[in-house]
Amino acid sequence: MGNSNTRLFITTVTLIAALGGLLFGFDIAVVSGIILPVKTQYQLTASQEGWFVSCALLGCIAGVAFSGALSDRIGRKKVLALAAFLFLVSAIGFAASATYPLLIFFRVLAGMGVGVASNISPLYISELAPASRRGRLVTFYQLAITIGILVAYCSNLAIQRHAAAAGDMPGGWLHRLFVTEYWRGMFLVGVVPAAAFFALLAIVPESPRWLARFGRQAEALHILEKINSSQTDAANELQAIMAVSADQANGGLRALLQPPLRHLLVMACVLTAFSQFSGINAVIYYGPTILRASGVVANDTLLYQVMLGAANMLFTFVAIWKVDSLGRRPLYLAGSICAAAALTLTGICFLLKVNGWPLLVPITFFLLFFAFSLGPLKFVIATEIFPTPVRGLALSICILVMWISDWLLNLLFPLMREGMGIAATFFLFAGCCLFSFFYAKKYLFETKGQSLENITIKEKTIIHH
Repeated sequence: MGNSNTRLFITTVTLIAALGGLLFGFDIAVVSGIILPVKTQYQLTASQEGWFVSCALLGCIAGVAFSGALSDRIGRKKVLALAAFLFLVSAIGFAASATYPLLIFFRVLAGMGVGVASNISPLYISELAPASRRGRLVTFYQLAITIGILVAYCSNLAIQRHAAAAGDMPGGWLHRLFVTEYWRGMFLVGVVPAAAFFALLAIVPESPRWLARFGRQAEALHILEKINSSQTDAANELQAIMAVSADQANGGLRALLQPPLRHLLVMACVLTAFSQFSGINAVIYYGPTILRASGVVANDTLLYQVMLGAANMLFTFVAIWKVDSLGRRPLYLAGSICAAAALTLTGICFLLKVNGWPLLVPITFFLLFFAFSLGPLKFVIATEIFPTPVRGLALSICILVMWISDWLLNLLFPLMREGMGIAATFFLFAGCCLFSFFYAKKYLFETKGQSLENITIKEKTIIHH
């Protein structure tokens, strides 16, 4: 297959798989425009409002918990199709729900879709990507998340303004969905990418590494020939896959908890947790509240979220541009130390009561540094360093750590803001980034340009050394 056809095939497959990331981003962000109208319409108490926002986390944890082992058993493609189905059903069901318990049910279902997608989409991309482009292609998944967040913010803003302009004039079911109860329309927008994801999965192949592990070498070779520049390279890659699979024949949790895999799991989980403890979700979710108190945002918080979402998306292109040329380790070290500096400067601004738009400068720089290092590289690293028999399970544990870290951050941030003060809270976030820098400097090894099988072979020497 020619180079152009190979690139087209790899790019197409990556973009389709990355739709799981877009739906992930859309689902976690769309709720920001839904909370207030749902609270008003159903007269929710504070505890019911908290449960409405946080119940999706249960679905996320459940989705992560079963998706890794399930993908190791039945294949990556089938589990991706399950994620698309969950997104589709939850979007339709939520928009049609008439009672609060049904809203909760479909929120949990949507959370399961997020959990599955956050685990299997980057895993699938990493197993199909050639070594020379794997970092860039897996980073497309993080870009898709930021695009999904931006799409949710933009659609929320557009629907909110449409509803305000339309007023209370009577109308049919479309009027109900997008005017009188416009929060239903906000969630229903997710049907379009979910249906596209489900349909397009029909044209993508199964992971060649999963196929080879289960004795389907002919199918694996056929796919490898599509992603390699020559049949010889494809045959050599299949031999390497089979050799590592034979060496790591026994997968499962027991194998994962034995050295050296245990050391890799600890490293990946620590880097994942501290990427979330950097305070990224506090900036994304609580940003309008913080800046409104500082005089930056007077009224239209959804417009501010669009600006933040756009910045987060654009800065991710830095990682796509440089991850395979500079490497994972240099980007991670540079991004984490610079993020610590930006957060420190943000804390100083709050401490000195620097109000207004100047406060946006260090926050925007934090988004820049996070978007090319702490954000995407946790996915790249976690999908690369584990051998095929345990890769799905290992990644599911890392993603589970990510969701638990998110939950802790969202739970504790308001308490820290009120108890410690906003300046001290940002200093603490800076400390977490600083910890990430020193931890990565000591334990993170470079993997750019190496096949997944070469990484598996070399990691033992690196860890023991």
